[in-house]
This record gives sequence, structure tokens and C-alpha cells, in this order.
Amino acid sequence: MSSLAVRKAAPAAGTTPGTAQGPPLRRRIAFVPTLTLLLGAFYCLLPVAWVLIAATKSGRELFSTFTFLPGSGFTQNVKDLNAYRDGIYWKWMGNSALYAGLGALLSTAVSALSGYALAIYRFRGRETVFGVLMAGVLMPPVILAIPQYLLLAKADLTDSYASVLLPLILSPYGVYLARIYSSAAVPGDVVEAGRMDGASEWRIFTRIALPMMVPGLVTVFLFQFVAVWNNFLLPYIMLSDDEKFPITLGLFTLLEQGSNTPALYTLVITGALLAIVPLIALFLVIQRFWSLDLLSGAVKS
Repeated sequence: MSSLAVRKAAPAAGTTPGTAQGPPLRRRIAFVPTLTLLLGAFYCLLPVAWVLIAATKSGRELFSTFTFLPGSGFTQNVKDLNAYRDGIYWKWMGNSALYAGLGALLSTAVSALSGYALAIYRFRGRETVFGVLMAGVLMPPVILAIPQYLLLAKADLTDSYASVLLPLILSPYGVYLARIYSSAAVPGDVVEAGRMDGASEWRIFTRIALPMMVPGLVTVFLFQFVAVWNNFLLPYIMLSDDEKFPITLGLFTLLEQGSNTPALYTLVITGALLAIVPLIALFLVIQRFWSLDLLSGAVKS
């Protein structure tokens, strides 16, 4: 062959011929996000694993066995929890379902109306209103709790179900999400077409815009439901009758009593485990409503 013929480069020392040689540095950098996510998942799931295992232990096993060694007292713990004060735990669970379910529904409805109006209509002061709502997103709940208590005390509504529900109806973050989603999911041309066909503004919203907004509103509902279900500060300030306590405040009272009666610790742990189940069930039920097709609702209409 001629000396001008192209020669194949010899494989580098220590490598296998015929294999691709990617940059080692790039592979190492690509591994960093995966490692970070694994560490984050471990950090978040470790307490859940502890609660799951600790709920299986009796009072004696809880303080005498290895932390992550399962016990044999889960069934008895559930029976004791059910028998405690004639089953008041399930009363607390029902209260939480009422606060979170009704509160999330009302908040989602208000967020849908407000977000749609801020996204579709042009009126003076619209951006000012939206800016005030954004300030509400940044406001810590602890700052609002005392003024809310004083206002509801003036209306003689403290220590009632309404005292927990009313402050939860307006969610600035829910309005923000609804406005952003409405801007992306509801085309202005579709709204104008409805107006040209003679539809009222309410009919356009309920029959055209609302089906398009369903995936976003499901997200608002889920966020608000979880926030209300886990809410502790507002019920702690508003309520004094333990028959109206949500599950968070009820378990807190059990935990306080556990300092004098250690046997109650198993009830607190078992109750905390059972309190997670409705949130998991809710997520599994409503996740099918999330859709990437923003116009599917309008087509079905």
C-alpha cells in the first residue's frame, strides 16, 4: 500500500479495542445529579421508614430494640388507638378530612375564578392586585395567625369549625398557579369565539375555560389539601375544644401527655402512620387527572 494511506489509530493503552472512549470527566459530572437525588430521597424517606417500623413495636419494644428492627405490636397498637377515649382519634381524622377536603374545594374554586379573571380580563389595577397576592405568598403564616384570630374573635367565631375553614379559602399561591395556568391553557381566541357565539361570560368560564384548567386546578387542590391536612398553627390558635381538633393538633396533645405516660408514644407513632394513608390515597386517585393536552377539555365540551 502507498505511504499516503490512512492508518487506523491504535487503541490507547489499558482500553479494549472497538469500545467508545467517552470523556471520564463528563461521566463523573453526569453522576452528580443522580447521587444528589438519591441522597435527597434517602433524607426524605428515612423518617417515613422509621415511623413505619416504629408503629409495629409495642411500648416495651420501642425503647429496647434496634431502631430499624420491626416489632410485633402493630395490631395491638391500632386496637389501643381505636379504644383511646372512645375512638377520639377517628374524630380527629374526620375533622382533618372536613377541614382539608372542604377547605381545598373552596380554595380551588376561589383560585379558579380569581386566576381566570386575572389572566383573561384587562382592567385597571390588575397588576396591582396580582402584586398584592404575590406579597401574600411571601407572607409567613405565623404573621397572619394572630390578626386572623382577633378578627374571628370579634365575630365570635373562634373555637368553631368556621374559624379554621374561613382563613383557608383564599390561597394566594393557588390564585398565582391558577392565573399562570389559565394564561397558558385558555387561548384568547377561544374566549372571543364564545363571545361571538353569544355565550355569557359565566358560560364561557364554566363550559369552555374550566375544562381546560382542570389539570392545573387539580394541582391547586392537591397542594391546598396537603397544606390544610398538615396545618398545625391555625387550629392550635383557634380551637380549644379537642372534639374539633384536626389530626395534627390531636397527635400533639397525645405527645404532650406522653411525657407523663410513655405508653402513649406508641399511639402517637401509630396515629402518625395512619395519618399518612389518606394523603397517599388522594395522590393515587387524582394523579390521572393530570394531562399534557391542554385543549382536551375544550374538545370534550
